[in-house]
Amino acid sequence: MTARSFLVRGLLVGLLAGLASFLVAYTVGEPHVDTAISLEESAPAGAAGAAEADDGHTHSHADDGEAEEGVTEVSRGTQRTWGLLTGTLAVGVALGGIVGLLAAATVGRLGRLTPRQSTATVSAIGFTSFALVPFLKYPATPPAVGSGDTIGDRTAWYFGLVLLSVVVAVLATLVAVRLAETYGAFTGVVGGAGLYVAAMAVTVLLLPTVNEVGSFPADTLWYFRLSSLLTLATLWTVIGVGLTGVVGRLHERSVAVQARRELAASL
Repeated sequence: MTARSFLVRGLLVGLLAGLASFLVAYTVGEPHVDTAISLEESAPAGAAGAAEADDGHTHSHADDGEAEEGVTEVSRGTQRTWGLLTGTLAVGVALGGIVGLLAAATVGRLGRLTPRQSTATVSAIGFTSFALVPFLKYPATPPAVGSGDTIGDRTAWYFGLVLLSVVVAVLATLVAVRLAETYGAFTGVVGGAGLYVAAMAVTVLLLPTVNEVGSFPADTLWYFRLSSLLTLATLWTVIGVGLTGVVGRLHERSVAVQARRELAASL
C-alpha cells in the first residue's frame, strides 16, 4: 500500500463523485437556479438596474442576450449542462485525490484504526470541516441575492472560515489521538469532538453575519440551499464510501500477500 495507490484510487472515486454530484445538481438544484434567474429578470426596471449595479455586471442571463464587446457570453443552456458537468468533475477529482493522499498519510497514525477505518474517518472529518460547517454559517445563495459591494468580503469570510475549520479539525484530531492513547478511545473521541465544536462555535459567533436576502422568496431560497447542501453531501458521500471500500479491499489483498510470503518463508 503506497501513497500512489491511494492517490490513483482517490482520483477515480472523485471522478465518480463528480458525476454523481452533477446528476444531483442538475436534477435538484438547477430548477431553483432557473427560478431565481427568472425572478431577477422579471424585477422592475429600477430594481433590476440596482441589482445589476450591486452585482457588478450588466449582462442578461437570457440565452439570446447580447454580449459586451470583447466578452464571450456563455449561454444558460451551456452553464447548466457542460459547464456544470465540467465544474463538478474537476472538483470531484481534486477532492478525491486530496482525500486519498490524506488517507494514505493517516494510515497507522490514528490509534488502532485499520486503513479502512482511518479512511472513513478522514472523509467524515473532511466533509464536516471543509463543507458542512462553513455552509451552515455562509450558505450558498442563488442569483439576485446578495450585494456586489460585499461580495469580496463575503468570499474572504467564507474561505477564512474554511481554513480555520480545517486547521481546528486537524488539531482536534491530534488531541483525540493523544487522549485515546492515555484514557481510551471513547474519551479521545469525545474530547476531540468537544474541542472542535467549542472552537468553531466561538469562531462562527465572532465572524460577521450576512443578511442580504431582501424580498427574495423564502421558499425558493430554502430549496436552493437545501439542493446545494444535498449536492455537497453527495460529492463527499461517494468519495468517502467509495474510497473506504477500495482502500479496504487493497488492505485485505496486501495482508493476504504478506501472509502468503510469511508462510512461504516458514516452510
